[in-house]
Amino acid sequence: MHADVLVLAHHIEHLTGEIPAPSADAVAIADGRIIAVGTAPDLEPLRGPGTAVHEFPGATVLPGLADVHAHPVWGSISIGSGVDLSGASTLEQVYARLAEAADALAADEWITGYDLDVNVFDGDPAGTVFAERFPGRPISLMTRDAHALVVSPRVVELVDLTGQETFTDASSVEVGPDGRPTGFVVELQAMDLVFDHYPEVPVDTAASYVRHQLDQLARGGLTGLHALDFSDPSEAVYRHIEEHGELPLRIRCSPLVPADSSPDVWQHVADLQGRRGRRWHVEGAKFMLDGTADNGTAWFDRPDIHGENREPLWRDVDAYRDAMRFFAGRGIPTATHAIGDRAVRFALDVIEEVGPAGGAPHRIEHIESIPDDLLGRFAELDVVASLQPVHGTRHTRADGTDNWSRRIGPDRVAHGWRTRDLLDHGAVVALGSDWPIGPGDPRIGLADCQLRRPVEESDTAPVQPGQAVTAREAYAGMTAAAAYAAGASAELGRIAPGFLADLTVFAANPLDLVPEAQPGNAVLATIVGGAVQLHPNTVKGRP
Repeated sequence: MHADVLVLAHHIEHLTGEIPAPSADAVAIADGRIIAVGTAPDLEPLRGPGTAVHEFPGATVLPGLADVHAHPVWGSISIGSGVDLSGASTLEQVYARLAEAADALAADEWITGYDLDVNVFDGDPAGTVFAERFPGRPISLMTRDAHALVVSPRVVELVDLTGQETFTDASSVEVGPDGRPTGFVVELQAMDLVFDHYPEVPVDTAASYVRHQLDQLARGGLTGLHALDFSDPSEAVYRHIEEHGELPLRIRCSPLVPADSSPDVWQHVADLQGRRGRRWHVEGAKFMLDGTADNGTAWFDRPDIHGENREPLWRDVDAYRDAMRFFAGRGIPTATHAIGDRAVRFALDVIEEVGPAGGAPHRIEHIESIPDDLLGRFAELDVVASLQPVHGTRHTRADGTDNWSRRIGPDRVAHGWRTRDLLDHGAVVALGSDWPIGPGDPRIGLADCQLRRPVEESDTAPVQPGQAVTAREAYAGMTAAAAYAAGASAELGRIAPGFLADLTVFAANPLDLVPEAQPGNAVLATIVGGAVQLHPNTVKGRP
């Protein structure tokens, strides 16, 4: 049998443990799968007249990196059509970016934005501040955690927000002392009232945004990602891209089960299972048991300094239990967003009650702060800890002056993003970015995991430095652990015969580099199912 593709490099890094992997520098691929791994002379007999040979002198080949928590469709549309507020640390800087956008638009056109830092406000976020600078302009800005909007008075008027709206989850339209809406719209059901008024983005335009961002993610080394959503226009976008080309990476989609939803909604999500294209498919169900600590909607054992962060997003937690049982009983794995310690504890209790789903393990997403007694339960129950440590490194500060830290207090801050502790207790820790909320370039996030600070900020103090992981542990979190989280350990996450040929080719072995050098480690190629995508112009990763 001849190989379709031969990949020749300096080193094949298996990431199989602390002991260095056996010396190998070549991979042979046929029909989208690896058929042999060894030295170039060993694999020479597999070269045939039609074999494509790709040589990468000095390079290292790793299993393809997969981000286990991302939002590629709405994230790409938000970026493509909105104002980037990342790095705007004062309200004046926010005003300046909005003014630049306003200059290019008609007076009545919407301005949308993303990555708004709530710390720019003096007190609670409020859209009333936009009235004087941008009178009559509809402005809607998504906060950095993507769980709230700050909207202008014109949006309040257009959407007819009153502050008296009721929701089946913990959503709210905040009001001021005068009883009128402040423009702070919290959690998904309330946000949807505003989203319903956004200007429509045509599918072909949305697809161009998504394809562009996926190409950028692939240039950072990703060969796959887990999309923790599957709402409109996701399917139309993926199909449009595949009708006109190819997705540059694999996408595993898990639709959201809305808080306090009914069994007919659960059945709809169940009916979506198995829907697929060439490189995307639907598998699993996503739950949001609580919200975010920054907005006061996370579920902790004790309230925060404002008396908030003490309730679940699912007002009827028995309904959450019933829904989890519904999916587990049908062999559908679940991923539960749980930020606070009470939410994580409750999710683990329910998972223990409903039992495994079969094809893939249950997961808990984010796990921002948990006490010691919960660490061992992940391994005991075979629950994957799906963490995004970049939230800790980039949204909080070691001195505790950020909103998250001030709200929940130093004792719970000290138990934040416990990557090291979970690994030491035998948990499978799969790593993601929550892109676009965190940086999508995996080289940045993986370096942050090792440093516990933004890799590009050498003068910044690390956040809970005792939770740092090694380079091998970090990269395993986006390879073997990511495959395990998807129930795909038999075909992804390793470089071995019979496995899918999803590979990332780095100019240097990241395990030999200090973390600060890893974002600049060029990705020479990504390989998905044996299809080689060269990235000759890869530049240093950026947040």
